[in-house]
Amino acid sequence: MDCSTIRSSSLLLQRSSPLRTSHCPAKLSLSRWKPSKLVQRHPAISVKACGFDDNGSSNGFPTTPNKLFMEEVIGAEYGEGFETFRPDGPLKVDVDFLNDRLQEGFLQRIRYAMKPDEAFGLIFSWDNVVADSRSLKLNAWKQLAHEEGKKIPEDGNAQRSLLYAGADHILQKWEKAESELNRLKLRLSQLFYENLLQLSKPVEGLEEWLDAVCTARTPCAVVSSLDRKNMVEALDRMGLNKYFQAIVSEEDGMESIAHRFLSAAVKLDRKPSKCVVFEDDPRGVTAAHNCTMMAIAIIGTHPAYDLVEADLAVAGFNELSVINLRRLFAHKGYNFMDLQKQVVERTPPKRKLFTDTIF
Repeated sequence: MDCSTIRSSSLLLQRSSPLRTSHCPAKLSLSRWKPSKLVQRHPAISVKACGFDDNGSSNGFPTTPNKLFMEEVIGAEYGEGFETFRPDGPLKVDVDFLNDRLQEGFLQRIRYAMKPDEAFGLIFSWDNVVADSRSLKLNAWKQLAHEEGKKIPEDGNAQRSLLYAGADHILQKWEKAESELNRLKLRLSQLFYENLLQLSKPVEGLEEWLDAVCTARTPCAVVSSLDRKNMVEALDRMGLNKYFQAIVSEEDGMESIAHRFLSAAVKLDRKPSKCVVFEDDPRGVTAAHNCTMMAIAIIGTHPAYDLVEADLAVAGFNELSVINLRRLFAHKGYNFMDLQKQVVERTPPKRKLFTDTIF
């Protein structure tokens, strides 16, 4: 069953690469200068020779700084959201605003009463939930260390710091110069994208789970800090693109993990309190709860005791069923995380009987 629909997300124009400093003589008269025939016939030669294409990428990979090897901000600690722009001016979108504006209509409530699974929205994190990005990043670090003559420790805790401590923290121990740091970060990103091209299989059990929720007509979204082009191509290679109705990528300009979740809820047309986030990171679980969303943690990259804050923790998608989604919302009738007053039962006063005698 094909679950692909028209996606509501829009592509943003990529920024052009910055102009390079000219080395022409200072006394050169620009008004008398005429381009040579070589430049007229082949205007892209100077760009292609440096490895940059028309979209500002190097060999098909983004050259702008990305968040692949950075520790992202959780976000929405106080329910704050992101700012979007409308014809009448900027609009600040927060958690309460979305829960209020994305309420179901009358006909939708009738439909969801008959088919409750359609009322939910599923949001999947790309890293280690859809794809095994942990091994991709670790291989990129090992390749970079081999090129620079460095060694990557085999200790598990040391390797975990490579993946979650941020690239700047590690690379500053290798090089102190700012130019060298930028070169190493760019090379690390290129190695990661080269490894991404070899990715062809999703996480075990994910395709079967997506097929089950697709049968139940539950909309799904995937969020990541990758650029949209490489992300869609990777989904096509894994055969998962048809299952996702929304994609949140680097082009959406979200500044934190929580903002990506909120953007996915908007694209799915589901209020945040009706969404379920699939994460493997405790930071992602916290971000989901900050957005009033439910969180299902996948045990693997982090041990189970680090994921105790999740509403449900499983070892894999094979342990899940669609009925688990309904059980997460078993507190129906109350707003999520709202304090409720305890009802004190009082014994009603005894009724007094009066006898009226009529003479």
